[in-house]
Amino acid sequence: MRDFFSPGRSDVMSNQAMITTSHPLATSIGLKCLHNGGNAVDAAIAAAAVLTLAEPHMTSIGGDCFALVAPHGDSRIHAINGSGRAPAGIDVEQLRKDYPDGEIPRDQCHAVTIPGAIDAWYLMHQKWGRASWRSLIEPASHYARAGIPVHQRVAFDWVDDMENINDPDAKRFYLDDGNPYKAGQIFALPALAEAFDLIAEYGREGFYQGPVADDILSKLKSLGGYHDAADFAVIQAQEVQPIHSTYRGKTIWECPPNGQGITTLIMARLCERYDLTALSDADFIHLLAEISKQAYGLRDHYLADPEHARVSVDWLLSDAVIDKAAAQIDMAKASAFQVSDFPTHPDTVYLSVIDKDGMAASFIYSIFDGFGSGIASPEYGIILQSRGRGFRLDANHPNVIAPNKRPFHTIIPAMMTEGDKLTGVFGVMGGQYQAVGQMSFLINHLDFGMTPQQALDAPRSFAFDGELQLETRINSAIADDLSARGHKIKIADSPIGGGQAICRNLETGVLVAGSDPRKDGFAAGY
Repeated sequence: MRDFFSPGRSDVMSNQAMITTSHPLATSIGLKCLHNGGNAVDAAIAAAAVLTLAEPHMTSIGGDCFALVAPHGDSRIHAINGSGRAPAGIDVEQLRKDYPDGEIPRDQCHAVTIPGAIDAWYLMHQKWGRASWRSLIEPASHYARAGIPVHQRVAFDWVDDMENINDPDAKRFYLDDGNPYKAGQIFALPALAEAFDLIAEYGREGFYQGPVADDILSKLKSLGGYHDAADFAVIQAQEVQPIHSTYRGKTIWECPPNGQGITTLIMARLCERYDLTALSDADFIHLLAEISKQAYGLRDHYLADPEHARVSVDWLLSDAVIDKAAAQIDMAKASAFQVSDFPTHPDTVYLSVIDKDGMAASFIYSIFDGFGSGIASPEYGIILQSRGRGFRLDANHPNVIAPNKRPFHTIIPAMMTEGDKLTGVFGVMGGQYQAVGQMSFLINHLDFGMTPQQALDAPRSFAFDGELQLETRINSAIADDLSARGHKIKIADSPIGGGQAICRNLETGVLVAGSDPRKDGFAAGY
C-alpha cells in the first residue's frame, strides 16, 4: 500500500481490459478501441498511430517497431520484428571514407534505414486484428488535422531535442516560428494527416508505394542517399521466434536479436545468483551496475542481425558464459567499462495492452534519437529515423553495416509468464537503458514485492559510457559510497527512462497497471 500522504499515483485495476501508454490521448484512443470491440493488437496500433502526433520527438511512421503478442493470454507468445534494413545499394567503403571515426552521424541521410513500423502494424493486423484497419488509423489522421495540446514532458524534451532539428523541412513542420513548442500549445500537422489517409485507404502499400514513398525517397536522394523504390517494396517486418529465460520462478520473454532483449535475459541469469533483498542500497546499485557492465559488454561484442551473427542466443545464455561474467564482479570495486561504440539516445514510446479475452500486446515504436535524423520529408512532414547509427563501420564486427542488413536495436518489448499463464506485459523506454530498466522493474516487482506502479516509480541508476548516473532521489551518502568504490558518479540531468506495465493476479484475474510518472501518460481499463 502506498503512502497516501506523499505525492504519487495508485495502481490502476480492472477485471476485463487494460491499456497503459506514455500519453493521455493515446491511452484514451486505445481504451475507446477496446470498448468498441477491438482487441489488444487493434488498440496497440491505434494508440501507436496517435503517439506519432502526441510525442513527435519520440516516434514517427518513419521509424521502426517491435512487438510481442500473446493471442490467447498464455505462454504461446509471438514476436514481430519491425526493424528496417540498410539500402541494398549502400556503398560501405565510401561510408568508411566519409566517416573515418567509425560512426555514422545522426543528421546524415546514411543514418536513415528503411522504416519498418507500418509494415509491422499491417502484419500484426492481418494476423490478429479484429477492427477494420481504417478505424485504427483514422484517429491519428483526425488529430494530425485538429492538433494535440503539447504535454509537459513532451515540451521539456522538445527544448532538449530542438538542436536535432536542422533540416529545413523538419524546421517547417516541427518548430513554431523557429522555437520549440511549449506546454499547452496546439501542435498540428495536416500534411501528415494526408499520409495517414493514404495508409488508411491502401494499407502498407499506402506507405511503401506511391506518393508517400516517393516523398521520402525524393528527400533522401536529394541528400545523397542510396535508398530507392526497390528498398521500400521489400517486406520489412517478420514474425520471429521469441527468446526466454527464467527469473525467480517466472519466464521472461523477449524479441530475439537484432534487438537487445537478450541483454535483459543475461542480467536476469546473473541477478538470480544473489539475494538482492539482503543488500544495502549502495550494494544493490553497485551490483546492478557491475552486472549491467558484463551484460552490455557481451551485447556490444556479439549482437547483430541474426542473419550475420557469429554466436547463438543459447551460447550467450549458457552456464559457461554466465559463469565467466559472474566471476568478473567484485562487490568492493567498480570494474572498468568495456568500450561501447553504440550512441546514447532516449527516444522511444512503449505501450502495454490486455483485452477482455486475454490477448496481450507489448509494443515499442521508435526513431532512435530525438526527432530521429532530424530529416523530414517535404510533402508529408514524416520524420525519418536515425537507426543506422546502430551499425558499426568496423569490417570485423558482426554488426558492421551492409546492404539489406538490419542494425543492432535498443528497443525491446517484454512479457512474463508463470507456467502457461501470462502474468505481465511490460517495457521501459530510454534507449541504451532499456535492458537495465526492464531488469530493475523485475527486481522491484519480484524480489521486493512492489506493485507495477511502485516498481516504475522507484529511483533509478544506470552505468553506461564511463559513468554511473543516479537520479536525484538517491541520496548523497549512497553516491559517496559508490564513488569510493571507483564509480564516476553523475547526477542525471533528466529522468532515466520511462515505462509501462500491466500484471495479472492469477488468483483473482484482476489486472494491475502502472504508468511511469517520468512521462505524461496513464493506465486505464474497464
